Amino acid sequence: MTVFTHRLAQLDDLDALRALMRRSIEQLQHGFLTPEQIRASHKVMGLDTQLVHDQTYFIVEKQGSIAGCGGWSWRATLFGGDDSVVAREPAPLDPATDAARIRAMYTDPVYVRQGVGGLIMDLCEGAARARGFRRVEMMATLAGVPLYEARGYVPIEHFTPAPINGVVVPLIRMGKDLPGQPRPRYGLSKGAVGG
Repeated sequence: MTVFTHRLAQLDDLDALRALMRRSIEQLQHGFLTPEQIRASHKVMGLDTQLVHDQTYFIVEKQGSIAGCGGWSWRATLFGGDDSVVAREPAPLDPATDAARIRAMYTDPVYVRQGVGGLIMDLCEGAARARGFRRVEMMATLAGVPLYEARGYVPIEHFTPAPINGVVVPLIRMGKDLPGQPRPRYGLSKGAVGG
């Protein structure tokens, strides 16, 4: 049985995290996105170092090797990294009325289908619940949707960010109520843009 450990990311982890994210985007998006969309994804996805500063970004390791990473946030930004073209909003969310954000989930291709993503989701959801949040939302890549659906997330809307050099990278906003909370009221918006 694979034994993983976890810890909060620190600023000296940034280079290793960015390298893992590049590998993940390049290798795990095949079959979901075209080569042009994969290249454009680097300007939509990535690490928001605000999560590291906020100490809400987890690293999962096996014997000192980073197997995956992901975080959650009490800030309004739903997705986008330091180098992305996506606008970010650092305003705080209200746990009584807003959903916490699940952010920047990546698994090293070497560790796919070994429970890394599920472990990160458990850590993020538990931390958000401990801060008083009753719901969580994320902006999912098409490659991530099967994991998120298996974890109880449902589509809220298809989202199409602004094209990158004429290339559109489709995303899906997803959400769920945290365990022990009222049943989800999410559903795919009727007027949502297809992606």
